[in-house]
Amino acid sequence: MRRVRGWLLEDITEEPAGYQGPHRVVSKAEHRHPWWKVMCLTGVDYFSTLGYQPGIAALAAGTLAPVATVVLILVTLFGALPVYRRVARESPRGEGSIAMLEKLLPRWGGKLFVLVLLGFAATDFMITITLSAADGSAHLIENPFAPSWLSGRAVVVTLVLVALLSGVFLRGFTEAIGISVALVAVYLGLNVIVIGAGFWHVFSAPSLVTDWTAAISTEHANPVMMIAVALLVFPKLALGLSGFETGVVVMPQIQGAPGDTDADPAGRIRRTRKLLTTVAVIMSGLLLASSLVTTILIPGSEFAPGGQANGRALAFLAHRYLGEVFGTVYDASTILILWFAGASAMAGLLNLVPRYLPRYGMAPSWARAVRPLVLVFTAVAVAVTLYFDASVDAQGAAYATGVLVLITSAAVAVALSARRHHQHRRLLGFVVITAVFAYTTAANIVERPDGVKVAAFFIGAILIVSLLSRISRSYELRATSVEFDETALGFLSEAAATGAIAVVAHDVDRLTVDEYRVKEARQRADSHIPDSQAIVFLEVSVTNSSDFSTDLVVHGRQCENFRILRVDSPAIPNTIAAVLLRMRDLTGVIPDVYFEWTEGGPLMNQLRFLFFGEGQVASVTREVLRRAVPDRAGRPRVHVG
Repeated sequence: MRRVRGWLLEDITEEPAGYQGPHRVVSKAEHRHPWWKVMCLTGVDYFSTLGYQPGIAALAAGTLAPVATVVLILVTLFGALPVYRRVARESPRGEGSIAMLEKLLPRWGGKLFVLVLLGFAATDFMITITLSAADGSAHLIENPFAPSWLSGRAVVVTLVLVALLSGVFLRGFTEAIGISVALVAVYLGLNVIVIGAGFWHVFSAPSLVTDWTAAISTEHANPVMMIAVALLVFPKLALGLSGFETGVVVMPQIQGAPGDTDADPAGRIRRTRKLLTTVAVIMSGLLLASSLVTTILIPGSEFAPGGQANGRALAFLAHRYLGEVFGTVYDASTILILWFAGASAMAGLLNLVPRYLPRYGMAPSWARAVRPLVLVFTAVAVAVTLYFDASVDAQGAAYATGVLVLITSAAVAVALSARRHHQHRRLLGFVVITAVFAYTTAANIVERPDGVKVAAFFIGAILIVSLLSRISRSYELRATSVEFDETALGFLSEAAATGAIAVVAHDVDRLTVDEYRVKEARQRADSHIPDSQAIVFLEVSVTNSSDFSTDLVVHGRQCENFRILRVDSPAIPNTIAAVLLRMRDLTGVIPDVYFEWTEGGPLMNQLRFLFFGEGQVASVTREVLRRAVPDRAGRPRVHVG
């Protein structure tokens, strides 16, 4: 059991920037990659939507699928792209739009808002894993060379693909970018061939175009109504916007310019924006071309559930026009890139969760390790697959909800950023973009409420786990470091020279000389501190109780004859315990700390401690010390008068 635990936690890290796998080598000069290679890592998520997006568009819009796709392209190029180019500039270390919004809402409000956004991000990335695996299984099962016993076993095949993905991350993922470059190059090349063959058949039979335009005229005689219908069905096509958030998450992997610094990585920002623009332009062209050929060449009945083109429109054309052998090669390429799209999403999750939850104290400490998280995410993916019965269509609503909420939140973040920088013209543009995405999100939720139900499950799970983790970790020291300034060190040296350090906890609301005098007299009388022993007052100011851990800097000041140590932190008891232990380590003398009992009931004081960092100070300080130092002989002593 100990060996298993050691294997699971051997890659635990404090800073999860640019995750590529448990065996990546982290050094001061970490290897980075050209932007076009990292584009392929993002592209396995974004480009893989070609496997199912044309079919979803045809199912949603019918003969108007190309028109609806044009709307999607316009929103991509003039909405999502400008938003994420701005996000790349504002968060060059891969924090993404969530970090931009985190700074806008202080204290618990900001933390709760981030948790809700993480719930939608989890929806986006988890459904990417399960939907992509489900579509990969559909391509495998529908292949004419597939064994007959695979028929009707989409769930089993999907679970196998999810398990293989988990195995990759448990073993190692150091070659992710190299694999993604090969997959994207082959997949895009095959798609160009299939789409080209489709257009050849369209041009060879002009009647196909005539029939298509006639069908449009019959169904939608008014051009204004055509555009209105395309706008109404656009939310169903929102899957085609996936991949932008991943694009900024992988920023730490992009090779910057020679003059880049950590404070100003201008080259990395510039190349990330080039990445986002390139991938958006390539995908826009492929989406429009694929929508045209599939809508014109494939009968509408084949797009419906159970049809041969359902979830695999381009694969249908590959088999029909280029033969079963080429179609099988296309299927294999599609299966691989869909499977690896889950890898891109898993990497996104492994960047986001350790970046926020452990820092908030809202996840167990092992959540900073990769392998336990992989097992947790795999279990969730299995549950999601079983819930949706490995159906691509059924998961589309949840996927679109996650994607749209993240993009809408990013639009809000960049609009607020433009407002903060007094960029009024850009602010107006981002407000319009935000309104478009807000409408799209609302329309998607109203029409397909299953998506928000799934997101609500993830949000609820994250909130519950976060609250329980925060409670269970409330008795940790929570100080990442403790430093004393020169004056404070002088006080400690003088006290330690007498062989004892007497620390009196003092309320920051009572800072007058008379209060220090009364407090010292009371403690000497009640706790029998001899007059020959110097007293050092310790004052803790709660700055932001929603924070969990922080670096502590203890400042010393003298008020007449009273020596005072002052420190800012999120929680009083944990800070006092950490400071006492640091005193012990610096001086070799085990300090004594003196408290007065806190007024109020124990339940209310416990809640005040959990949410406001104060209350139950004496008893909680002792409990933190007891857990940190099991050996009583080496533990600072707590006295309560």
